[in-house]
Amino acid sequence: MQVAVDISLYPLDADFIPPIKDVIARLNNYDGLDITTNAMSTQVFGEYEDVMRALTNEIGATFDAVPKAVFAIRILNNPVTSNRQ
Repeated sequence: MQVAVDISLYPLDADFIPPIKDVIARLNNYDGLDITTNAMSTQVFGEYEDVMRALTNEIGATFDAVPKAVFAIRILNNPVTSNRQ
């Protein structure tokens, strides 16, 4: 099943840009996922299991590295459109 995830990271720190760039860079390393980033959030498209595995890994890594952080996540199953061609 294909899913689309809209995810935003809010590091609760004055130096908030590096953790955001870091998680986006790590997500871009996963094969089989399409990643689109804009000023407000990042969208991840792919197979449910692949997307959830990547999010689990990268949210955990971020929580290990950033003392206080909030992720806002919305997940849509069977998206009508995605970046996949």
